[in-house]
Amino acid sequence: MSQSAKAQFRVETQGIQRELAAFVVGARFSNDGRTLAFALGDGTVRSVAVADLDTWNTIEVHDGGILAIAADAQPAGFVTGGDDGKLRRLGADGSVSDIAQFGMKWVEQVATHASGIIAASVGKVVHLFDKGGKKLKELVHPSAVTGLAFDAKGKRIGASHYNGVTLWFVAAKVDSPRKLEWKGSHTGVAIHPKDEAIVSAMQENALHGWALPDGKHMRMSGYPAKTQSLSFSKGGKWLASSGADAMVLWPFHGGGPMGKAPTELAGGDGVICNQVACHPTNDIVAGGFADGLVVVADIASSRIIPIVPPGHGPIAALAWSPDGTRLAVGTETGYAAIVDFAARG
Repeated sequence: MSQSAKAQFRVETQGIQRELAAFVVGARFSNDGRTLAFALGDGTVRSVAVADLDTWNTIEVHDGGILAIAADAQPAGFVTGGDDGKLRRLGADGSVSDIAQFGMKWVEQVATHASGIIAASVGKVVHLFDKGGKKLKELVHPSAVTGLAFDAKGKRIGASHYNGVTLWFVAAKVDSPRKLEWKGSHTGVAIHPKDEAIVSAMQENALHGWALPDGKHMRMSGYPAKTQSLSFSKGGKWLASSGADAMVLWPFHGGGPMGKAPTELAGGDGVICNQVACHPTNDIVAGGFADGLVVVADIASSRIIPIVPPGHGPIAALAWSPDGTRLAVGTETGYAAIVDFAARG
């Protein structure tokens, strides 16, 4: 992206920008697409209604840093986990309530599914709740859980941890999890949209995958940095990943990625890609880089659209609205932006 300085960036013509003065831990749109929330390291959430992007609300949610955010399992609102040991619900009206409290233990990972399930990891244990906040069960792992992901239907949940990934059936009356083992530190997890594979990021600058249902191993290596972000394209044809000076996309069609070179998009400057987010309906991917640059790429044509220029700090969060018309951006220095692709620039 050496020519990015000369490009016209969409945020300047079709976007709104704010300085939030705290690390943006995550950005999420609610399931109904009406609200966007930026979770910050200072314990607050900045909420904005999609119908009124000029009005931003500051909501005190945690007594300490927010560690994770997800859209609520209900149509509206959000769920957050913090270093104050609380799993909290933020309503569309700005109300804040506890789902659970875990004392001094951090709530490091949260995941939800629109079918009505909320998951939160506290150390080695994943706690499952229904959409009303009722505790369903606890899933215990051999070491601290580092990533959570539901499958497309919400029937299974995968948890990454040291030496592999464990896959659970959410509604099982008797839990007999499937243990997918590979030595090393696994730091995140993603499940293929058609349940054809599960992939984890690793501390050693590589990805490891298991084909489903046979469990065949898949090894994806060559990254210069640790992969912080994984995102499957809508139909599962591609797995986008961070950790290189480009968006790295592994092919999950035609037999899978083994023995095939990945596609690299928007690279060449030596600046590491920190975040990726695949579009919810099209084969398009957004990428955020360590210098603050954000681009969107059409995977088939490799066409690159500049979104946010460098200079705002490393990108820490990217999120598409459910209909794919808006992209939210957040950085480690507290910069936030919303780009509306349906608006006329």
